[in-house]
Amino acid sequence: MQETRTVSNGGIRLAAEAFGDPEGTPLVLSMGATASMLWWPDELCYLLAAQGRYVIRYDHRDTGRSTATPPGAPDYAVEDLAADLIAVMDGFSIARADIVGMSLGAYIAQMAALTAPRRVRSLTLIGAEPLGWTGADLPGIAPAFLEHFAGFETLDWTDRKAVAAFMLEIARLCAGSGRPFDETGALRRIDAEIARAVDIRSAFNHGAVAPREDWSGAAGRIAQPALVIHGAEDPILPLPNGEALAGAIPDARLVVLDGIGHELPADALPRIAGEIGAFLDGISR
Repeated sequence: MQETRTVSNGGIRLAAEAFGDPEGTPLVLSMGATASMLWWPDELCYLLAAQGRYVIRYDHRDTGRSTATPPGAPDYAVEDLAADLIAVMDGFSIARADIVGMSLGAYIAQMAALTAPRRVRSLTLIGAEPLGWTGADLPGIAPAFLEHFAGFETLDWTDRKAVAAFMLEIARLCAGSGRPFDETGALRRIDAEIARAVDIRSAFNHGAVAPREDWSGAAGRIAQPALVIHGAEDPILPLPNGEALAGAIPDARLVVLDGIGHELPADALPRIAGEIGAFLDGISR
């Protein structure tokens, strides 16, 4: 069973899609910065739904078919994205869910776990960093990304092929060395992303969005069971970020995926779904 729905958070409209039996255990997927729900592969959603879960993915504001603010002028904070996650649950009448977040989605999932603890049963955090980290400096984004993003301002956003090529290079830079880069699959997803976006430029507003509150030491206050999955070759949030996150959240388990970057490659999806399923099945209700 598959269903699309639009839910609201105040005046914000959020596009969402559900997979599986509505009577299954709710599992909400929150994707990373600049990325709509399409970057959660359909196959992963089907694999998780086949475990008896009611899987929901959604477009962050400024991505996909959700409300878009003007390019370069976001009027919200990261906390509002965390509130959107809870609003998606409300839109599907879900009182409590397991949350899977990737990158920015994992960051806001940690916020949601702290601000609405009764709504979040567990966290699976993929390619993530600890919320409110106060320890030693952690490695950041690889220089190649900074060089690539230097071309952002001169990109002709009316040239669809140029925009797709710009986004394709982001996907290529995110990929690990464990397999050949799937250019065909990435382009297919990028073309779909551009086609359904209100304004594809608005997705890059996420780079300017920051928290409005002080979250110092926040990851250490998370009480929910947590699984941390991290690519060994992640160039956006290198592995020490995942290690720090797993060390900060009490009793969190870390799974390192060799040969994988900041990505969800097709051949790794069965393992990722299996790790999530085993983790969730091991949580007492």
